[in-house]
Amino acid sequence: MNEAKELPNCPVTATVSLIHGKWKPLIIRNLLNKPKRFSELQNSLEGISRKVLTANLKAMEKDGIIVRTVYPKISHYVEYSLSKLGESLRPIINDIEKWGLMYRDER
Repeated sequence: MNEAKELPNCPVTATVSLIHGKWKPLIIRNLLNKPKRFSELQNSLEGISRKVLTANLKAMEKDGIIVRTVYPKISHYVEYSLSKLGESLRPIINDIEKWGLMYRDER
């Protein structure tokens, strides 16, 4: 996880710095329901490349938002899930979704 000294003092800026970008909020949204394998995540995110998905997953794992679980008895079976910290983003993602629906409906 990023150390406190690396994060901006402003809590909004700190949060945005951890979940910024086009893909991280969508990855979190897609992991809210259940853990997913890499291919399931890639298929659920239209337009994301393997390289970009891998980079985002590694960053999110480093920041403590997701957990990567390797099942050694099953060849190449890796699953991604939200950590407790990642799960705490549920209300934020839900509110972003609600706001997006409201904005779309009012336009």
